[in-house]
Amino acid sequence: MANVLGDKIRDLRKEKKLTLDKLAELTGSSKSYIWELENKNPPRPSAEKLSKIAEQLGVTIEYLLDDKNEVKAEDAVDAEFYRKYRNLPDETREKIRKITDMWDDGE
Repeated sequence: MANVLGDKIRDLRKEKKLTLDKLAELTGSSKSYIWELENKNPPRPSAEKLSKIAEQLGVTIEYLLDDKNEVKAEDAVDAEFYRKYRNLPDETREKIRKITDMWDDGE
């Protein structure tokens, strides 16, 4: 039986060129915890740790837990970006909107 969660974490971690040690450090986890998520079947992540892992990998928890691949990676990245965007100060969000408006003007 495949460990879809583990495969996704491993693939995204490698894509971002993060070692097990580095992802563990960034998420307040141990290297062995990250290794177990990637390799044990079934993995048993805590919601708090999974949230931190998803944030560091730039995706949503829903994407990581989707074992039927119904949530596309691109959609998860966009959703995570939007969550971060919503938490930015109003000034910063306005700057981002102006930048995107400039892109639209070029078409």
